[in-house]
Amino acid sequence: MANQYERIATDLRRQIEAGELAPGDRLPAETALADQYRVSVPTVRQGVGVLAAEGLVEKQHGRGTFVRRQPTPVKRDNLRHQWEKDRAREPESERLKTGATEHDTGLTVNDLVFDVKYQQVPADADLAAEFGVAEGTMLLRRTYRTRYSEERAPFDVSRSYLLLDVVSGSPDLLREDLEPWPGGTQNQLFTVGIELDRVVETFRARPPTPEETEELGLPVGVSVIVLRKTCIDTTDRVVEVADVVLPGDRTEMVYTTQLSRW
Repeated sequence: MANQYERIATDLRRQIEAGELAPGDRLPAETALADQYRVSVPTVRQGVGVLAAEGLVEKQHGRGTFVRRQPTPVKRDNLRHQWEKDRAREPESERLKTGATEHDTGLTVNDLVFDVKYQQVPADADLAAEFGVAEGTMLLRRTYRTRYSEERAPFDVSRSYLLLDVVSGSPDLLREDLEPWPGGTQNQLFTVGIELDRVVETFRARPPTPEETEELGLPVGVSVIVLRKTCIDTTDRVVEVADVVLPGDRTEMVYTTQLSRW
């Protein structure tokens, strides 16, 4: 037999899934729920805590507990890299029509709020090893945050690194005010004569930092997925390294591997 708190969680979950409790609705007060289910207030808190851990409800300080508006899901597949490469040489009129975030979410460019910050930073030991350069070599760090205009939290936080001496010959590539760049990084690299040969992606999961929990709007107990993307050109040189922090409650990773036939 289910515990009392599980019974409360099951019933409230059913109401949420059935639409009887809609996104943005406030749950009854804990004392009212305790009377309704004939249990103690701590038992109610335990049951509601289960739903909070599942991302179905969220507590707002001083206001109560509300049914959580589910964030827009993101489906990220590895075929996106060839898609980006195919469009890198398209006319600007074509590249302006859509970008990688639209590709992953099904939203349009008019649905999105885009934020970027460029900084010139020295390579630490980790990034120097990735690029195969000396520690302290100057990099262009580009921090991207894109969100749906009707939501507060971005889809992810991405920090992309380029070797400064590779891109500094094209002044436009140093200007954050030209973002979002039609065609993305692959087109930017194309403008300085670089063609990508392959993309290596490494994933790991970890608990979020307090700052990531706040910025990404993560429910209690939800992990982040950390992606390290390494882009290698046709001369076998690393030309971009990106670290992307993805919220685990709304990101789906889909990988298709084409196998050679016998």
